[in-house]
Amino acid sequence: MLKRPEQNEYDPYFSRYIELMPEDDILAFLDRQRNRINVFFGHLSEEQGSYRHERGKWGFKEVLGHISDSERVMSYWMLSLARGDTMKLLGYDQDTYVNNGCFGEHTIPELLVDFEAVRQATRTLMTTIAETDWLRAGHVADKAVTARSLLYVMVGHTEHHLHVIQQQFGR
Repeated sequence: MLKRPEQNEYDPYFSRYIELMPEDDILAFLDRQRNRINVFFGHLSEEQGSYRHERGKWGFKEVLGHISDSERVMSYWMLSLARGDTMKLLGYDQDTYVNNGCFGEHTIPELLVDFEAVRQATRTLMTTIAETDWLRAGHVADKAVTARSLLYVMVGHTEHHLHVIQQQFGR
């Protein structure tokens, strides 16, 4: 079972995501989080999925697409570090990804299928990483991190968006 990363495993920038992780059993948390996403987004109508609480803000479909894209990108970063790749990894522009994601053209069930596939791929990837490889370090967007810390950042990032939804919309 993976333990929370130590503070020396990640740049302080990422602490806002890692601090959202309440426990050490990351696999159980991944599954509970997946279920919460399916329940919340699965109960939205297509009209609700396109709702934007403010002009220029993302709708629910864009948020779900962003969560999936971010998990894809961060899984790649995690894979790269765990496999011993020493090249510096670039960050990504989340707004460019969302603006070009065409998420509004997809139904919520389609976006949930995509999220499920990404989450399952993350879980499968985790099984191929040896215990010692989780501690391999590198740089992402010029920030020092370990593979383990990236997993916690990735899941904490999703948790961040679920908290924002809950705070803004009481769901």
